[in-house]
Amino acid sequence: MQTVYNDLIRPPEAQLAALRELLLPEYSPSCLAADAGPRIAAIGGLSTVVREHRVIGPALTVDLPEDHLVDILPVLGTARPGDVVVLACHGNLRMAMWGGLMATLSQLAGIAGAVVDGAVRDVDEMRDLGFPVWYRAAMPRRCPPAAPPGAEGPVQVNVPVVIDGETVRPGDIVVADENGVAVVPPAAVDDVVTATRGLLDKERTIRDLMNGGATLDELLGQFGHL
Repeated sequence: MQTVYNDLIRPPEAQLAALRELLLPEYSPSCLAADAGPRIAAIGGLSTVVREHRVIGPALTVDLPEDHLVDILPVLGTARPGDVVVLACHGNLRMAMWGGLMATLSQLAGIAGAVVDGAVRDVDEMRDLGFPVWYRAAMPRRCPPAAPPGAEGPVQVNVPVVIDGETVRPGDIVVADENGVAVVPPAAVDDVVTATRGLLDKERTIRDLMNGGATLDELLGQFGHL
């Protein structure tokens, strides 16, 4: 695999603002996004450094082969404030691909968070920093040193990556919280906004009926499922 650094085409800021305004004040933003339809990828089984962390931002994707992990420090030079780094290690947990220094540099660069389909370390430091990271496992051993951009090596930046069978494309919008990660293609943002507004209205109605004494049979009869 040859080193590739593609430019990231980010979604319009208006799309990001619409999703943040709608989803972030609600419970479980990733669940709301995932419920919007089959076009929305959903990734689970991840741990969070801080349970309350939630982010919405464009995916800056990084793909590494399982048998050749390297430090992805040079990737940070391609990021912009608000990006979410999505790192596909294909389940390799033998070396940590993210740690305290990466989190510090990312935070200083304005990166919104990182999704690591692999291992991390320095979890205590990242927790104190307050930098949002989603990860598979903690591992003390670090990966080999970074190579400069353009050098021959396995890292590919801003290419489609596959995590848990779900494809994340560069510029897709990551919606992450303690439940997991939903991935919204920019072309689906309007659908997500419309579906989420409808779902929130429905859930408020159901809760009002529950609090008013409605039975399960009555709710199922009216709504079909809850």
